[in-house]
Amino acid sequence: MITFFACLAILIAGYFLYGPIVEKIFGPTDEPTPALSMTDGVDFVPMKTPNIFLIQLLNIAGLGPIFGAISGALWGPAAFLWITFGTIFAGGVHDYFSGMLSMRHEGESISEIVGIYLGPIMKNVMRVFSVVLLVLVGTVFMTGPAGLLAKLTPDKLNYTFWLVVVLVYYFLATLVPIDKLIGKIYPIFGIVLIIMAIGIGGGVILGNFTGRMSTPEFAFANLHPKGLPIWPLLFITIACGAISGFHSTQSPIMARCVQTERDGRKIFYGAMVCEGIIALIWAAAGMTFYNGTGGLAAALADPLTKGQGGVVYDISIRMLGKVGGVLAILGVIFCPITSGDTAFRSARLTLADWFKVDQKKIMPRLSMALPLLAVGAILSQMDFNIVWRYFAWSNQTLAMIVLWAAAMYLYMKKKNMWIAVVPATFMSAVSMTYILQAPEGFKLATSISYPVGIVFALAVLAFFLFVTQKKKTAA
Repeated sequence: MITFFACLAILIAGYFLYGPIVEKIFGPTDEPTPALSMTDGVDFVPMKTPNIFLIQLLNIAGLGPIFGAISGALWGPAAFLWITFGTIFAGGVHDYFSGMLSMRHEGESISEIVGIYLGPIMKNVMRVFSVVLLVLVGTVFMTGPAGLLAKLTPDKLNYTFWLVVVLVYYFLATLVPIDKLIGKIYPIFGIVLIIMAIGIGGGVILGNFTGRMSTPEFAFANLHPKGLPIWPLLFITIACGAISGFHSTQSPIMARCVQTERDGRKIFYGAMVCEGIIALIWAAAGMTFYNGTGGLAAALADPLTKGQGGVVYDISIRMLGKVGGVLAILGVIFCPITSGDTAFRSARLTLADWFKVDQKKIMPRLSMALPLLAVGAILSQMDFNIVWRYFAWSNQTLAMIVLWAAAMYLYMKKKNMWIAVVPATFMSAVSMTYILQAPEGFKLATSISYPVGIVFALAVLAFFLFVTQKKKTAA
């Protein structure tokens, strides 16, 4: 477990060493935040920092650092590297700037922030892109929990019944003031998620399992049982545990509740590091519990295990007993719900910012929320197996765009833009390479997708430098 411990130590150190560097470059001030200057009792509500941290963690995490990490563990210890360095140098920077820039711009949604720094065309692209992505997230995280609840309850409480229950909850969570529902229950769920991860981490380290030491240490070769390429599939598969564009749609929700900019690193960068730690733990659990990547692949494909959800339950119940099993079920049910409801809430806020609709009164909120939830209800009746495969790519493409917006902000403020430029360039290569070779993309050979992806990233970098140089000359 040397690799696991080393990456865990580096990840924690990253928060205390690189986090302050990012914070210093941004330069938080003591100016009143939107939570204090624009308080409306609905979306702009001052809240305590520990509660905001736990809500942010649930907003960005859900099942991402669990399911994604388990799937990414199929590539072996290379997954540890991506989680660790992706979190420190890409995900943490992405989440911090998406939250802090929102605070600097009156709590605006990420599409509006991108428009400020990358222009009106990108603003409109991001508006549509964000709303579609958020509705997709909300819909899928509506159907999954409803299906699982239907299996755990009597036949009378079928899928349709639970779908309606989840939809009603989403309606309330999207509509009511953030401190009345989300602010009260999310901190509890956040604590459950952390306790569950600590318990699994302890089981991985102390448990007496056959494969506990079977994964080769520092063997960063491709250990995927099917030989799927590490580049770029690993970087798409593990998104929420390293960097995820979905986070940028969630950070502005909490940016409207933070009382001082100086808490930004704890909340935004800190929640991302915490999520990275959770992802490390679950990746290690997947590798060790099933005696290596081959055993994990077999468990994921086993109809009795039923994919990642079954693997999570299997690991939890056998490591932690009945209590762990209960926590696993709660996690598998409530984690996606806590991402789905804020996805719809964020979609409402994005539309409100787009059309400049004040959200203090109930009727304007209803006018935004009802159509979104109606679309989600309709889409929940469709087969999402094909459509949802595009989410992973869309997610990382969104992260790429947000990082370029952060880079432009830093350039305009005459600060070190390279902390955003480097991960933005990297994610540009990941995003383009993936869509070129993915089954749901252009299905091109790696001999084509690899060089084209790299050339695309370099071209975007060159264009960015050209634009900044042009701005500098014009000034």
